Amino acid sequence: MIVIGLVIGMGIFRTSKDAAQAALTPTIFFAAWVVGGFVALCGALTYAEIGSRYPVTGGYYRVFSYAYHPSIAFAINCIILISNAASLSGVALIGSEYIAPLIFKNGTTNLLTSLIAMGAIVLFYGVNLMGLRMSSKTQNVLMLIKIGMLLVLISALFFPHLYNTQPAKIVDLETKSFGIILLSFGVALKATSFTYGGYQQTINFGEEVKNPTKTIPRGIFIGITVIIISYLLVSYSYYNIIGFDQLKNPDPNSPGIAAIIAEKMFGPPGKYISSILLFVAVLAYVNVLLLSNPRVMYAMSEDGILPASFQKRDEKKDVLTVSLTVFASVCIIVLFFAKTFDKILSFTIFLDSIGMATSAATIFILRKRTRHLDGTGIYKIKFYPIMPIIFIATYIFVGIMIGVDNWKYAVTGLSVFTAFLLLYFVTRKFRTQKS
Repeated sequence: MIVIGLVIGMGIFRTSKDAAQAALTPTIFFAAWVVGGFVALCGALTYAEIGSRYPVTGGYYRVFSYAYHPSIAFAINCIILISNAASLSGVALIGSEYIAPLIFKNGTTNLLTSLIAMGAIVLFYGVNLMGLRMSSKTQNVLMLIKIGMLLVLISALFFPHLYNTQPAKIVDLETKSFGIILLSFGVALKATSFTYGGYQQTINFGEEVKNPTKTIPRGIFIGITVIIISYLLVSYSYYNIIGFDQLKNPDPNSPGIAAIIAEKMFGPPGKYISSILLFVAVLAYVNVLLLSNPRVMYAMSEDGILPASFQKRDEKKDVLTVSLTVFASVCIIVLFFAKTFDKILSFTIFLDSIGMATSAATIFILRKRTRHLDGTGIYKIKFYPIMPIIFIATYIFVGIMIGVDNWKYAVTGLSVFTAFLLLYFVTRKFRTQKS
């Protein structure tokens, strides 16, 4: 249940469209979902062993510092934070795409959806700044909404009369070069990778599970399998009811893909209710990320890798004012420059490709440095080193495909990483001179 809770987010209500737009054929579309799920399984098991071998408070930063160097730890942690901010912005856009058609009857634009997303972020920035927090019950409601919508989408498969009967345009892959087919699959995999994200948090509980050698792989395997089946069924529902061509090229003024199915099942009320529920779910998700990420920045500040100002707290309201403000500002900046979900998705996954590949690679270093733990009951991944290599190679492949598809995202991501590396050494030199 932990694995399922970590992975199932808001992406499935949007990214099937992005995967379909990238895929030349339905076969490539569904292959991206299957491969994405298998890679998630490899990644979750890899991170579980990392957490079991090196259980420390502080997560990635401590692991990177131990395996590589504090400068690498600083740079990668910073891009992970930016990636989280971009993910928050992307999810806020998903919600705004559902609610915008209900507000603007005469049609929407990228600017209007971006403004709604910005408004949601600013709203919950203000809520958190005042010290008001949503209760855990609200987050439980969020999970119920997501699971409820998934069940609705899957149940649509049992109503064949709702299926789209228009013949799909068939692309003959024999007329396409291998490079074009590979690029199509890689860009589709980018979308599914975003949807499967979250399993990396298994790094945090590898040491605390009873009988880890059996419980961890069983829990992760069952959890990821349930998610793969669920996502495949939802995507198959989109494919049958909306139609592959319409999924690739939807009406820009139509509601989100989940709302389209709800409308076909329940009429106009279904569209309105599902759109509102998904927007509410997005608001709760935005609130969670605005609560959690500033605390990561606070911890990095305590370790001396971010300025001390990030520890500034409003004691009366228990609010990390500087960390919260900086994180919310990064979210707004990403939205301001990207404006569309596809651009945010490419930027986020390229940053993730750096963070995921380098973090998973620490398992090779940790295995050598913690050999004394072998046979003590810690979790060890089977089929080592095949599964970590598959995971790392896949994220390198996705990063390369993003760069080939649009080199600007790759240049921007690498520039951000390099800038943080330089910033580490500059600030370190400044602190040394000051002391």
